Amino acid sequence: MNKVDDEVYRKRWIILFTVLSFTFMATLDGSIVNVALPDMSSKLNVSMAGIEWVVTGFLMTISATILIFGRFGDIKGKTRIFRYGIVLFTIGSLLCGLTHSLIFLIAARTIQGIGAGAAMANSQGIITQVFPVNERGSALGILGTFVALGAMAGPPLGGVIVSAVGWEYIFLINVPIGIAAFIMTIKVFPKAESVVHEKFDSKGAVFFMLAVILFMGAFIQGQSMGYDNVIMISCFVISIISFVLFIIVESKVDIPLLQLKIFNNSLFSIGIVCGFLAFVALSAFNIIIPFYFQDSMKLSPALTGLFMMVSPIVLSISAPLSGHLSDRVGSEIITLIGLTFMALGLFLISSLNQKSSLIMVTFYIVIMSAGNGMFQAPNNSLIMSTVPKHRLGIAGSVNALIRNVGMVIGTAVATLLLYNRMSHKIGYRVIDYIKGRDDIFIYGMRYVYIFAGVMCLLGILITGLRLYNSRINNNNKDSIKKLQDKVG
Repeated sequence: MNKVDDEVYRKRWIILFTVLSFTFMATLDGSIVNVALPDMSSKLNVSMAGIEWVVTGFLMTISATILIFGRFGDIKGKTRIFRYGIVLFTIGSLLCGLTHSLIFLIAARTIQGIGAGAAMANSQGIITQVFPVNERGSALGILGTFVALGAMAGPPLGGVIVSAVGWEYIFLINVPIGIAAFIMTIKVFPKAESVVHEKFDSKGAVFFMLAVILFMGAFIQGQSMGYDNVIMISCFVISIISFVLFIIVESKVDIPLLQLKIFNNSLFSIGIVCGFLAFVALSAFNIIIPFYFQDSMKLSPALTGLFMMVSPIVLSISAPLSGHLSDRVGSEIITLIGLTFMALGLFLISSLNQKSSLIMVTFYIVIMSAGNGMFQAPNNSLIMSTVPKHRLGIAGSVNALIRNVGMVIGTAVATLLLYNRMSHKIGYRVIDYIKGRDDIFIYGMRYVYIFAGVMCLLGILITGLRLYNSRINNNNKDSIKKLQDKVG
Protein backbone atom coordinates (compact mmCIF):
# COMPACT_ATOMS: atom_id res chain seq x y z
CA MET A 1 0.00 0.00 0.00
CA ASN A 2 1.58 3.30 -1.13
CA LYS A 3 1.53 6.57 0.80
CA VAL A 4 -1.63 7.89 -0.84
CA ASP A 5 -3.48 4.60 -0.38
CA ASP A 6 -2.38 4.40 3.23
CA GLU A 7 -3.62 7.93 3.93
CA VAL A 8 -6.98 7.19 2.32
CA TYR A 9 -7.22 3.93 4.26
CA ARG A 10 -6.69 5.73 7.56
CA LYS A 11 -9.41 8.27 6.70
CA ARG A 12 -11.88 5.73 5.33
CA TRP A 13 -14.37 6.04 8.23
CA ILE A 14 -14.37 9.85 7.96
CA ILE A 15 -14.99 9.49 4.22
CA LEU A 16 -17.82 7.07 4.98
CA PHE A 17 -19.38 9.49 7.49
CA THR A 18 -19.31 12.28 4.89
CA VAL A 19 -20.92 10.07 2.24
CA LEU A 20 -23.53 8.95 4.79
CA SER A 21 -24.39 12.52 5.74
CA PHE A 22 -25.08 13.54 2.18
CA THR A 23 -26.83 10.27 1.29
CA PHE A 24 -29.17 10.63 4.26
CA MET A 25 -29.90 14.25 3.31
CA ALA A 26 -30.58 13.42 -0.36
CA THR A 27 -32.84 10.41 0.30
CA LEU A 28 -34.59 12.32 3.09
CA ASP A 29 -35.53 15.01 0.57
CA GLY A 30 -37.31 12.41 -1.52
CA SER A 31 -39.82 11.68 1.28
CA ILE A 32 -39.74 14.64 3.69
CA VAL A 33 -41.68 16.82 1.24
CA ASN A 34 -44.73 14.52 1.25
CA VAL A 35 -45.96 15.65 4.65
CA ALA A 36 -45.47 19.32 3.70
CA LEU A 37 -47.44 19.18 0.44
CA PRO A 38 -50.81 20.35 1.89
CA ASP A 39 -49.14 23.33 3.59
CA MET A 40 -47.10 24.15 0.47
CA SER A 41 -50.21 23.90 -1.70
CA SER A 42 -52.04 26.36 0.53
CA LYS A 43 -49.15 28.82 0.92
CA LEU A 44 -48.31 28.83 -2.81
CA ASN A 45 -52.00 28.84 -3.77
CA VAL A 46 -51.78 25.88 -6.18
CA SER A 47 -53.67 22.61 -6.54
CA MET A 48 -52.54 19.33 -4.96
CA ALA A 49 -52.05 17.90 -8.46
CA GLY A 50 -49.65 20.74 -9.23
CA ILE A 51 -47.72 20.60 -5.97
CA GLU A 52 -47.14 16.84 -6.35
CA TRP A 53 -44.65 17.63 -9.12
CA VAL A 54 -42.36 18.96 -6.39
CA VAL A 55 -41.90 15.33 -5.37
CA THR A 56 -42.20 13.76 -8.81
CA GLY A 57 -39.77 16.16 -10.49
CA PHE A 58 -37.07 15.42 -7.91
CA LEU A 59 -37.31 11.62 -8.26
CA MET A 60 -37.58 11.75 -12.04
CA THR A 61 -34.48 13.95 -12.32
CA ILE A 62 -32.43 11.58 -10.17
CA SER A 63 -33.56 8.56 -12.16
CA ALA A 64 -32.93 10.25 -15.53
CA THR A 65 -29.41 11.48 -14.69
CA ILE A 66 -27.96 8.95 -12.27
CA LEU A 67 -26.69 6.58 -14.97
CA ILE A 68 -25.09 9.48 -16.82
CA PHE A 69 -23.28 10.69 -13.71
CA GLY A 70 -22.12 7.15 -12.98
CA ARG A 71 -20.42 7.16 -16.38
CA PHE A 72 -19.00 10.64 -15.74
CA GLY A 73 -17.62 9.27 -12.46
CA ASP A 74 -15.73 6.57 -14.34
CA ILE A 75 -14.38 9.13 -16.85
CA LYS A 76 -13.77 12.26 -14.75
CA GLY A 77 -13.31 10.67 -11.33
CA LYS A 78 -15.87 9.62 -8.70
CA THR A 79 -14.67 12.13 -6.08
CA ARG A 80 -14.89 15.04 -8.52
CA ILE A 81 -18.46 14.22 -9.64
CA PHE A 82 -19.57 13.53 -6.06
CA ARG A 83 -18.27 16.97 -5.06
CA TYR A 84 -20.07 18.70 -7.94
CA GLY A 85 -23.24 16.89 -6.87
CA ILE A 86 -23.01 18.28 -3.35
CA VAL A 87 -22.59 21.82 -4.69
CA LEU A 88 -25.63 21.57 -7.00
CA PHE A 89 -27.79 19.93 -4.34
CA THR A 90 -26.92 22.62 -1.79
CA ILE A 91 -27.62 25.46 -4.26
CA GLY A 92 -30.91 23.82 -5.23
CA SER A 93 -31.87 23.48 -1.54
CA LEU A 94 -31.19 27.16 -0.92
CA LEU A 95 -33.29 28.17 -3.93
CA CYS A 96 -36.13 25.88 -2.81
CA GLY A 97 -36.23 27.55 0.58
CA LEU A 98 -36.27 31.08 -0.86
CA THR A 99 -38.90 30.69 -3.57
CA HIS A 100 -42.62 31.50 -3.42
CA SER A 101 -43.46 30.34 -6.94
CA LEU A 102 -44.41 26.78 -7.96
CA ILE A 103 -42.56 26.98 -11.29
CA PHE A 104 -39.42 28.28 -9.59
CA LEU A 105 -39.75 25.65 -6.84
CA ILE A 106 -39.98 22.80 -9.37
CA ALA A 107 -36.95 24.24 -11.21
CA ALA A 108 -35.00 24.40 -7.95
CA ARG A 109 -36.02 20.82 -7.12
CA THR A 110 -34.70 19.80 -10.53
CA ILE A 111 -31.32 21.34 -9.65
CA GLN A 112 -31.49 19.44 -6.36
CA GLY A 113 -32.25 16.23 -8.25
CA ILE A 114 -29.29 16.69 -10.61
CA GLY A 115 -26.99 17.18 -7.61
CA ALA A 116 -28.46 14.20 -5.77
CA GLY A 117 -28.09 12.05 -8.91
CA ALA A 118 -24.43 13.02 -9.32
CA ALA A 119 -23.58 12.19 -5.71
CA MET A 120 -25.71 9.05 -5.40
CA ALA A 121 -24.24 7.63 -8.60
CA ASN A 122 -20.74 7.65 -7.10
CA SER A 123 -21.25 7.13 -3.36
CA GLN A 124 -21.13 3.32 -3.52
CA GLY A 125 -18.13 3.43 -5.86
CA ILE A 126 -16.21 5.70 -3.46
CA ILE A 127 -16.92 3.41 -0.51
CA THR A 128 -15.94 0.32 -2.50
CA GLN A 129 -12.75 2.11 -3.56
CA VAL A 130 -11.57 3.15 -0.07
CA PHE A 131 -12.59 0.09 1.97
CA PRO A 132 -10.79 -3.26 1.83
CA VAL A 133 -12.76 -6.35 0.89
CA ASN A 134 -13.07 -7.59 4.47
CA GLU A 135 -14.75 -4.32 5.59
CA ARG A 136 -16.67 -3.46 2.45
CA GLY A 137 -19.87 -5.29 3.39
CA SER A 138 -20.07 -3.46 6.72
CA ALA A 139 -19.46 -0.07 5.07
CA LEU A 140 -22.04 -0.65 2.33
CA GLY A 141 -24.40 -2.00 4.97
CA ILE A 142 -24.18 1.25 6.89
CA LEU A 143 -24.78 3.15 3.64
CA GLY A 144 -27.86 1.02 2.97
CA THR A 145 -29.08 1.82 6.47
CA PHE A 146 -28.83 5.55 5.87
CA VAL A 147 -30.62 5.24 2.52
CA ALA A 148 -33.52 3.47 4.25
CA LEU A 149 -33.39 5.83 7.24
CA GLY A 150 -33.56 8.85 4.96
CA ALA A 151 -36.58 7.44 3.11
CA MET A 152 -38.43 6.41 6.27
CA ALA A 153 -37.52 9.28 8.61
CA GLY A 154 -38.76 11.87 6.11
CA PRO A 155 -42.48 11.98 7.03
CA PRO A 156 -42.13 12.23 10.84
CA LEU A 157 -39.18 14.65 10.65
CA GLY A 158 -40.93 16.73 8.01
CA GLY A 159 -44.01 17.00 10.20
CA VAL A 160 -41.96 18.37 13.08
CA ILE A 161 -40.15 20.95 10.92
CA VAL A 162 -43.31 22.14 9.13
CA SER A 163 -45.18 22.48 12.42
CA ALA A 164 -42.34 24.31 14.15
CA VAL A 165 -40.88 26.71 11.56
CA GLY A 166 -42.54 26.25 8.14
CA TRP A 167 -42.07 24.19 4.98
CA GLU A 168 -39.15 26.31 3.67
CA TYR A 169 -36.88 24.90 6.37
CA ILE A 170 -37.17 21.31 5.16
CA PHE A 171 -34.94 22.61 2.33
CA LEU A 172 -32.88 25.26 4.11
CA ILE A 173 -31.70 22.73 6.71
CA ASN A 174 -29.73 21.05 3.90
CA VAL A 175 -27.55 24.11 3.26
CA PRO A 176 -25.18 23.95 6.29
CA ILE A 177 -24.95 20.14 5.98
CA GLY A 178 -24.10 20.48 2.28
CA ILE A 179 -21.39 23.09 2.96
CA ALA A 180 -19.83 20.88 5.65
CA ALA A 181 -19.91 17.83 3.36
CA PHE A 182 -18.28 19.82 0.54
CA ILE A 183 -15.43 20.94 2.83
CA MET A 184 -14.88 17.33 3.93
CA THR A 185 -14.61 16.13 0.32
CA ILE A 186 -11.76 18.59 -0.19
CA LYS A 187 -9.92 17.70 3.02
CA VAL A 188 -10.24 13.92 3.39
CA PHE A 189 -11.53 12.33 0.17
CA PRO A 190 -9.17 10.57 -2.25
CA LYS A 191 -7.63 13.01 -4.68
CA ALA A 192 -9.68 13.23 -7.84
CA GLU A 193 -8.59 10.45 -10.17
CA SER A 194 -6.90 11.33 -13.42
CA VAL A 195 -9.28 11.94 -16.30
CA VAL A 196 -9.83 8.94 -18.57
CA HIS A 197 -9.85 10.09 -22.19
CA GLU A 198 -12.89 8.13 -23.31
CA LYS A 199 -15.69 9.46 -25.50
CA PHE A 200 -18.99 10.09 -23.73
CA ASP A 201 -22.00 8.38 -25.27
CA SER A 202 -24.21 11.46 -25.72
CA LYS A 203 -26.68 9.75 -28.08
CA GLY A 204 -27.29 6.96 -25.59
CA ALA A 205 -27.70 9.53 -22.81
CA VAL A 206 -30.45 11.38 -24.73
CA PHE A 207 -32.41 8.18 -25.45
CA PHE A 208 -32.04 7.05 -21.85
CA MET A 209 -33.29 10.35 -20.40
CA LEU A 210 -36.25 10.38 -22.79
CA ALA A 211 -37.18 6.81 -21.87
CA VAL A 212 -37.01 7.40 -18.11
CA ILE A 213 -38.70 10.83 -17.99
CA LEU A 214 -41.59 9.89 -20.30
CA PHE A 215 -42.18 6.51 -18.65
CA MET A 216 -42.10 7.76 -15.07
CA GLY A 217 -44.03 10.93 -15.90
CA ALA A 218 -46.80 8.98 -17.65
CA PHE A 219 -46.84 6.29 -14.96
CA ILE A 220 -47.40 8.87 -12.22
CA GLN A 221 -49.60 11.36 -14.10
CA GLY A 222 -51.74 8.52 -15.44
CA GLN A 223 -53.17 7.98 -11.98
CA SER A 224 -55.07 11.28 -12.23
CA MET A 225 -55.50 11.60 -16.03
CA GLY A 226 -56.20 7.93 -16.72
CA TYR A 227 -53.94 5.49 -18.55
CA ASP A 228 -56.28 5.45 -21.55
CA ASN A 229 -55.56 9.16 -22.13
CA VAL A 230 -54.02 9.79 -25.58
CA ILE A 231 -51.16 11.83 -24.10
CA MET A 232 -50.32 9.11 -21.57
CA ILE A 233 -50.42 6.40 -24.25
CA SER A 234 -48.17 8.51 -26.51
CA CYS A 235 -45.67 9.02 -23.69
CA PHE A 236 -45.50 5.28 -23.00
CA VAL A 237 -45.03 4.48 -26.70
CA ILE A 238 -42.27 7.08 -27.18
CA SER A 239 -40.65 5.87 -23.94
CA ILE A 240 -40.55 2.26 -25.16
CA ILE A 241 -39.17 3.32 -28.56
CA SER A 242 -36.51 5.46 -26.84
CA PHE A 243 -35.49 2.56 -24.60
CA VAL A 244 -35.20 0.18 -27.58
CA LEU A 245 -33.06 2.76 -29.41
CA PHE A 246 -30.95 3.15 -26.26
CA ILE A 247 -30.26 -0.59 -26.15
CA ILE A 248 -29.40 -0.62 -29.87
CA VAL A 249 -27.00 2.31 -29.46
CA GLU A 250 -25.37 0.75 -26.40
CA SER A 251 -24.76 -2.50 -28.27
CA LYS A 252 -23.05 -0.75 -31.18
CA VAL A 253 -20.91 2.12 -29.82
CA ASP A 254 -17.33 1.39 -28.77
CA ILE A 255 -17.64 2.96 -25.31
CA PRO A 256 -21.33 2.97 -24.30
CA LEU A 257 -23.04 4.84 -21.48
CA LEU A 258 -23.99 1.47 -20.04
CA GLN A 259 -21.87 -1.54 -20.87
CA LEU A 260 -24.49 -4.24 -21.33
CA LYS A 261 -21.82 -6.87 -20.66
CA ILE A 262 -22.01 -5.88 -16.99
CA PHE A 263 -25.31 -7.80 -16.86
CA ASN A 264 -23.60 -10.98 -18.10
CA ASN A 265 -22.46 -11.43 -14.52
CA SER A 266 -25.37 -13.32 -12.94
CA LEU A 267 -24.49 -12.17 -9.42
CA PHE A 268 -24.72 -8.52 -10.50
CA SER A 269 -27.94 -8.96 -12.51
CA ILE A 270 -29.71 -11.00 -9.85
CA GLY A 271 -28.63 -8.53 -7.15
CA ILE A 272 -30.06 -5.65 -9.20
CA VAL A 273 -33.36 -7.46 -9.83
CA CYS A 274 -33.74 -8.43 -6.16
CA GLY A 275 -32.93 -4.88 -5.08
CA PHE A 276 -35.64 -3.56 -7.40
CA LEU A 277 -38.23 -6.01 -6.02
CA ALA A 278 -37.31 -5.14 -2.43
CA PHE A 279 -37.69 -1.38 -3.00
CA VAL A 280 -41.03 -1.87 -4.76
CA ALA A 281 -42.22 -3.76 -1.67
CA LEU A 282 -40.71 -1.25 0.75
CA SER A 283 -42.31 1.74 -1.02
CA ALA A 284 -45.69 0.01 -1.04
CA PHE A 285 -45.34 -0.43 2.73
CA ASN A 286 -44.29 3.19 3.31
CA ILE A 287 -47.08 4.85 1.32
CA ILE A 288 -49.96 2.93 2.95
CA ILE A 289 -48.96 2.53 6.60
CA PRO A 290 -49.48 6.21 7.67
CA PHE A 291 -53.12 6.05 6.50
CA TYR A 292 -53.61 2.83 8.45
CA PHE A 293 -52.29 4.40 11.64
CA GLN A 294 -54.16 7.71 11.39
CA ASP A 295 -57.42 6.79 9.65
CA SER A 296 -58.01 3.17 10.66
CA MET A 297 -56.31 3.03 14.07
CA LYS A 298 -57.34 6.66 14.88
CA LEU A 299 -53.86 7.62 16.11
CA SER A 300 -52.78 11.25 16.32
CA PRO A 301 -50.13 12.55 13.86
CA ALA A 302 -47.61 12.61 16.70
CA LEU A 303 -48.26 8.95 17.63
CA THR A 304 -48.23 7.99 13.96
CA GLY A 305 -44.80 9.58 13.60
CA LEU A 306 -43.63 7.67 16.67
CA PHE A 307 -44.75 4.29 15.31
CA MET A 308 -43.31 5.07 11.89
CA MET A 309 -39.91 5.47 13.53
CA VAL A 310 -39.95 1.79 14.53
CA SER A 311 -38.83 0.71 11.07
CA PRO A 312 -35.84 3.10 10.78
CA ILE A 313 -34.68 2.17 14.28
CA VAL A 314 -34.78 -1.56 13.49
CA LEU A 315 -33.00 -0.92 10.18
CA SER A 316 -30.26 1.05 11.91
CA ILE A 317 -29.49 -2.03 13.99
CA SER A 318 -30.02 -4.90 11.54
CA ALA A 319 -28.35 -3.47 8.41
CA PRO A 320 -24.85 -2.87 9.87
CA LEU A 321 -24.98 -6.25 11.63
CA SER A 322 -25.91 -8.05 8.42
CA GLY A 323 -23.20 -6.18 6.49
CA HIS A 324 -20.64 -7.24 9.10
CA LEU A 325 -21.93 -10.82 8.98
CA SER A 326 -21.82 -10.93 5.17
CA ASP A 327 -18.10 -10.10 5.28
CA ARG A 328 -17.59 -13.37 7.15
CA VAL A 329 -20.12 -15.90 5.85
CA GLY A 330 -20.91 -14.50 2.40
CA SER A 331 -23.67 -12.27 1.09
CA GLU A 332 -25.92 -14.74 -0.72
CA ILE A 333 -27.29 -16.66 2.26
CA ILE A 334 -27.84 -13.41 4.24
CA THR A 335 -29.83 -11.83 1.38
CA LEU A 336 -32.00 -14.95 1.20
CA ILE A 337 -32.72 -14.85 4.94
CA GLY A 338 -33.42 -11.11 4.79
CA LEU A 339 -35.94 -11.43 1.94
CA THR A 340 -37.63 -14.31 3.79
CA PHE A 341 -38.17 -12.21 6.93
CA MET A 342 -39.29 -9.26 4.79
CA ALA A 343 -41.90 -11.38 3.00
CA LEU A 344 -43.09 -12.91 6.29
CA GLY A 345 -43.50 -9.47 7.86
CA LEU A 346 -45.45 -8.11 4.88
CA PHE A 347 -47.81 -11.10 4.77
CA LEU A 348 -48.41 -10.72 8.53
CA ILE A 349 -49.13 -7.00 8.06
CA SER A 350 -51.68 -7.90 5.37
CA SER A 351 -53.69 -9.72 8.07
CA LEU A 352 -54.13 -6.58 10.20
CA ASN A 353 -57.44 -4.75 10.66
CA GLN A 354 -58.77 -1.72 12.55
CA LYS A 355 -59.05 -3.76 15.75
CA SER A 356 -55.50 -5.17 15.77
CA SER A 357 -53.41 -4.40 18.85
CA LEU A 358 -50.59 -1.90 18.48
CA ILE A 359 -48.20 -4.45 20.02
CA MET A 360 -49.01 -6.89 17.22
CA VAL A 361 -48.68 -4.18 14.57
CA THR A 362 -45.28 -3.15 15.96
CA PHE A 363 -44.08 -6.76 16.09
CA TYR A 364 -45.00 -7.36 12.44
CA ILE A 365 -43.26 -4.14 11.37
CA VAL A 366 -40.14 -5.18 13.32
CA ILE A 367 -40.04 -8.52 11.44
CA MET A 368 -40.39 -6.79 8.07
CA SER A 369 -37.83 -4.09 8.88
CA ALA A 370 -35.29 -6.54 10.27
CA GLY A 371 -35.57 -8.53 7.06
CA ASN A 372 -35.13 -5.39 4.97
CA GLY A 373 -32.02 -4.46 6.95
CA MET A 374 -30.60 -7.96 6.57
CA PHE A 375 -31.16 -7.87 2.81
CA GLN A 376 -29.96 -4.39 1.80
CA ALA A 377 -26.38 -4.46 3.09
CA PRO A 378 -25.27 -7.85 1.70
CA ASN A 379 -27.07 -7.20 -1.58
CA ASN A 380 -25.24 -3.89 -2.08
CA SER A 381 -21.95 -5.57 -1.23
CA LEU A 382 -22.71 -8.40 -3.67
CA ILE A 383 -23.52 -6.00 -6.49
CA MET A 384 -20.47 -3.78 -6.03
CA SER A 385 -18.01 -6.64 -5.56
CA THR A 386 -18.84 -8.19 -8.94
CA VAL A 387 -17.46 -5.36 -11.13
CA PRO A 388 -13.87 -4.21 -11.79
CA LYS A 389 -12.59 -1.03 -10.14
CA HIS A 390 -12.90 1.10 -13.30
CA ARG A 391 -16.62 0.23 -13.52
CA LEU A 392 -17.57 1.03 -9.91
CA GLY A 393 -19.16 4.35 -10.89
CA ILE A 394 -21.55 2.87 -13.43
CA ALA A 395 -22.34 -0.13 -11.19
CA GLY A 396 -23.21 2.16 -8.28
CA SER A 397 -25.36 4.34 -10.52
CA VAL A 398 -27.27 1.34 -11.90
CA ASN A 399 -27.91 0.18 -8.35
CA ALA A 400 -29.13 3.63 -7.28
CA LEU A 401 -31.22 3.99 -10.44
CA ILE A 402 -33.00 0.70 -9.77
CA ARG A 403 -33.63 1.83 -6.18
CA ASN A 404 -35.29 5.07 -7.29
CA VAL A 405 -37.33 3.44 -10.06
CA GLY A 406 -38.45 0.76 -7.59
CA MET A 407 -39.57 3.45 -5.13
CA VAL A 408 -41.60 5.30 -7.76
CA ILE A 409 -43.20 2.16 -9.18
CA GLY A 410 -43.89 0.71 -5.72
CA THR A 411 -45.64 3.91 -4.64
CA ALA A 412 -47.70 4.18 -7.83
CA VAL A 413 -48.73 0.50 -7.96
CA ALA A 414 -49.63 0.50 -4.24
CA THR A 415 -52.01 3.46 -4.58
CA LEU A 416 -53.48 2.09 -7.82
CA LEU A 417 -54.09 -1.33 -6.27
CA LEU A 418 -55.48 0.18 -3.06
CA TYR A 419 -58.08 2.35 -4.80
CA ASN A 420 -58.91 -0.34 -7.35
CA ARG A 421 -59.72 -2.87 -4.63
CA MET A 422 -61.58 -0.28 -2.54
CA SER A 423 -63.65 0.67 -5.59
CA HIS A 424 -64.38 -3.00 -6.28
CA LYS A 425 -65.50 -3.57 -2.69
CA ILE A 426 -67.79 -0.55 -2.39
CA GLY A 427 -69.16 -0.63 -5.94
CA TYR A 428 -68.09 2.79 -7.25
CA ARG A 429 -64.83 4.61 -8.04
CA VAL A 430 -62.82 5.58 -4.97
CA ILE A 431 -59.75 7.84 -4.90
CA ASP A 432 -59.59 8.67 -1.18
CA TYR A 433 -60.20 7.29 2.31
CA ILE A 434 -63.93 6.86 2.99
CA LYS A 435 -64.80 8.24 6.40
CA GLY A 436 -66.71 5.75 8.52
CA ARG A 437 -65.84 2.82 6.25
CA ASP A 438 -62.57 1.57 7.71
CA ASP A 439 -63.39 -1.90 6.41
CA ILE A 440 -63.12 -0.68 2.81
CA PHE A 441 -59.60 0.64 3.36
CA ILE A 442 -58.54 -2.51 5.22
CA TYR A 443 -59.80 -4.58 2.29
CA GLY A 444 -57.68 -2.61 -0.18
CA MET A 445 -54.67 -2.49 2.16
CA ARG A 446 -54.66 -6.28 2.44
CA TYR A 447 -54.15 -6.63 -1.32
CA VAL A 448 -51.33 -4.04 -1.30
CA TYR A 449 -49.35 -5.92 1.33
CA ILE A 450 -49.99 -9.28 -0.30
CA PHE A 451 -48.62 -7.75 -3.51
CA ALA A 452 -45.56 -6.45 -1.60
CA GLY A 453 -45.03 -9.88 -0.02
CA VAL A 454 -45.22 -11.56 -3.44
CA MET A 455 -42.49 -9.19 -4.71
CA CYS A 456 -40.25 -10.48 -1.92
CA LEU A 457 -41.20 -14.08 -2.71
CA LEU A 458 -40.00 -13.54 -6.28
CA GLY A 459 -36.72 -12.27 -4.86
CA ILE A 460 -36.48 -15.34 -2.61
CA LEU A 461 -37.04 -17.65 -5.59
CA ILE A 462 -34.37 -15.91 -7.69
CA THR A 463 -31.87 -15.76 -4.83
CA GLY A 464 -32.54 -19.37 -3.86
CA LEU A 465 -31.91 -20.60 -7.41
CA ARG A 466 -28.70 -18.56 -7.55
CA LEU A 467 -27.51 -20.00 -4.25
CA TYR A 468 -28.40 -23.55 -5.33
CA ASN A 469 -26.56 -23.21 -8.67
CA SER A 470 -23.57 -21.65 -6.92
CA ARG A 471 -23.30 -24.59 -4.52
CA ILE A 472 -23.73 -27.12 -7.33
CA ASN A 473 -20.92 -25.44 -9.27
CA ASN A 474 -18.68 -25.34 -6.20
CA ASN A 475 -19.33 -29.04 -5.51
CA ASN A 476 -18.51 -29.90 -9.11
CA LYS A 477 -15.28 -27.93 -8.89
CA ASP A 478 -14.36 -29.72 -5.65
CA SER A 479 -15.09 -33.12 -7.23
CA ILE A 480 -12.96 -32.30 -10.28
CA LYS A 481 -10.12 -31.09 -8.06
CA LYS A 482 -10.23 -34.26 -5.93
CA LEU A 483 -10.25 -36.41 -9.07
CA GLN A 484 -7.27 -34.48 -10.45
CA ASP A 485 -5.44 -34.90 -7.15
CA LYS A 486 -6.01 -38.68 -7.24
CA VAL A 487 -4.87 -38.93 -10.86
CA GLY A 488 -1.85 -36.78 -10.08
